[in-house]
Amino acid sequence: MTNLEEISVLRTTESKISKDLVEQNEFGAVISDHMFIADYYDGEWHNPRVIPYSDLTLNPATLALHYGQSVFEGMKAFKMKDGKVSIYRIEKHLQRFNKSLDRMCMPTVPDFLFKEALKKLVDTDRNWIPDGEGHSLYLRPFVFASEARFGVKIAEEYKFIIFGGPVGPYYGKPLKLKVETHYARAIKGGTGFAKCAGNYGASFYPAKLAKEQGYDQVLWTDGKEHKYIEESGTMNIMFVVDNLLITPATSDSILDGVTRDSILQLADTLGMKHEERKVSIVELEDWMKSGKLQEAFGAGTAAVVAPIEHINIEGNDYTLAPATNDTFMMRVKHKLMNIRTGQEEDMFSWNTVL
Repeated sequence: MTNLEEISVLRTTESKISKDLVEQNEFGAVISDHMFIADYYDGEWHNPRVIPYSDLTLNPATLALHYGQSVFEGMKAFKMKDGKVSIYRIEKHLQRFNKSLDRMCMPTVPDFLFKEALKKLVDTDRNWIPDGEGHSLYLRPFVFASEARFGVKIAEEYKFIIFGGPVGPYYGKPLKLKVETHYARAIKGGTGFAKCAGNYGASFYPAKLAKEQGYDQVLWTDGKEHKYIEESGTMNIMFVVDNLLITPATSDSILDGVTRDSILQLADTLGMKHEERKVSIVELEDWMKSGKLQEAFGAGTAAVVAPIEHINIEGNDYTLAPATNDTFMMRVKHKLMNIRTGQEEDMFSWNTVL
């Protein structure tokens, strides 16, 4: 692996930044000026560099295009109240990134390379970080198999790239979810816990069907019996029942969400008891029929906290009370944002401050 001091930075001569671009409302539509890139071959990572954002040139036989060796992360950097910049939970994201890479038979990224790459890129594009609550610089680290062959094999060459762009809220309104009991996102022993590209491609069709029926996303159930709630689209799912926070326990079919983990830790500081366990469809429906379900919300890097207003189970629609500033989901969302932006103590040392 090349020494860290050799990570070069080549700045663009023509920045495309503008106030309108930074404040663009459509999530993921705008990409900032630079990207990080490194190449893997001969069993090591080589030539780490920050360069102007540009297209890639790929051989049609690039293995990732045929056999799916592609893994990504979603992260965020925030502008703090004192003008500094924080990158949120680098270590936790790297842990999940490398776990996903290992599952896909791909080379892991060393701790120091991952951290320094993020710092270099974010510092180079720090002017792209938007102001305002709920706004940030979204960061997309990913690795894909770049070796060019058409025989089925584990690749021996890869690219590690990070790019980013200014974003606001992922969802602009409370969500309507449909409990999915036919299609499966993941199964036991599969890749459900990994952030590999194929998981997302396979989820598009049932999500498309749900949207055609008037719902925003599906609420996935287990792939074997379709009896237990797992997660929703781009988010983990969380419920408040009789003043108790309940979320499905992570497994090899549920993503170990960084925001989910953060909320569970913050729940203790807000006096909210919590459980991680199986949640059946029958139990969820009983909660809604009896009025015990006080809150339901999604948690994820992109969405942060996304209130849920309707849940459909086998054709039956259930409506939840709207979120207010007093609900747990909004209190924990505000606390999380205050920690990220330096308005409250970073008691868990989650921020890497530049």
